[in-house]
Amino acid sequence: MEQNLIKSEIESRIFTIRGMQVMLDSDLAKLYDTETKYINRAVQRNLIRFPADFAFKLSELEFEA
Repeated sequence: MEQNLIKSEIESRIFTIRGMQVMLDSDLAKLYDTETKYINRAVQRNLIRFPADFAFKLSELEFEA
C-alpha cells in the first residue's frame, strides 16, 4: 500500500516538457529530503556524469504554462 502511495506521489510530480518527461529540481529536493540548491550544486559539480539533456532551465512561457 505504502509503495503505491509513494509511486503515485512521484508520478504526479513528473511533467512532459519539450517532449521529455521531467521533474522539477524542487520536487527532486523534496524527494531526497534536501534543499534545491544542493541538487543544483551536485549537478553542476558533476556535469560529466549527466547527459546534456538531463537538466535545463525553463523559459518564462514554459514556467507559466
